[in-house]
Amino acid sequence: MLAALRFWLDRGVDGFRVDAIHHLIEAEHLRDNPPNPDWREGQSPARRLARLSAAALKARVEEVAALTGLPRELLGRFPHQLSGGQKARVGIARAIAVEPGLLILDEPTAALDVSVQVVILQLLDDLKRRLGMSYLFVSHDLNVVRLLCDRVLIMYLGKIVESGSVDAVFDRPAHPYTKALVAAIPSLGHRGVKRLRLGGEPRSPIDPDPRTCRFYGRCPKGRDDCATVMPELRSLGDGRSVACHYPEIGIPEITRAAPAVRSNPIPFQIPHPAS
Repeated sequence: MLAALRFWLDRGVDGFRVDAIHHLIEAEHLRDNPPNPDWREGQSPARRLARLSAAALKARVEEVAALTGLPRELLGRFPHQLSGGQKARVGIARAIAVEPGLLILDEPTAALDVSVQVVILQLLDDLKRRLGMSYLFVSHDLNVVRLLCDRVLIMYLGKIVESGSVDAVFDRPAHPYTKALVAAIPSLGHRGVKRLRLGGEPRSPIDPDPRTCRFYGRCPKGRDDCATVMPELRSLGDGRSVACHYPEIGIPEITRAAPAVRSNPIPFQIPHPAS
């Protein structure tokens, strides 16, 4: 996550402040020990960072609760009295209470049922547009990444191997690892089609050789120079970058029939105001 954040900050954003960054971790409700009622949890970031008065804090908590679809009667409950979706909304409310410019979302829907995931993704998409925030979305769920994100960074063993727009990376992957990831996305349209499979074993992430490509040993295109010269992230044009000596931009056979979903970022509409 730090490598991805550094990637964007190194490119420079005029007027962007580091203190405008906030984060939402997986299982956010478990980090408070002992647990507090949710109105007190919602106050915590605003109290520490925005330094608001007691009256202003109370008003801000009620405001972000309304923005995230939390009924006021739930604000006095403890985390164990809430559903998974309601806990997710509390975490989002905490994060947006200080009006961040960049919100880091680390697997925000990982522990939720599929139907509740859709509702939370709808909420995140709506808040991004209404509040003018940007997201750094960390996830292993490639379908969620494609639905919610505009640009994507692909990482392998802590190193960025490819970056670009979501459409470009998913439809025309250039790095062999990206191709394997995209080929692994479940799809009814690919039944009976031979999938790209990787052999070998992952390299140890502990003190890796800085001269050797992290993907060497599993890469179907690996050659001798991949073991002695670490490929650097280089531009392919049109906002694409890849860290590979032998990139190949194209549509893998397994992904030719992949449906286009960018016309509507969140194509499902499930009314569920307080999941």
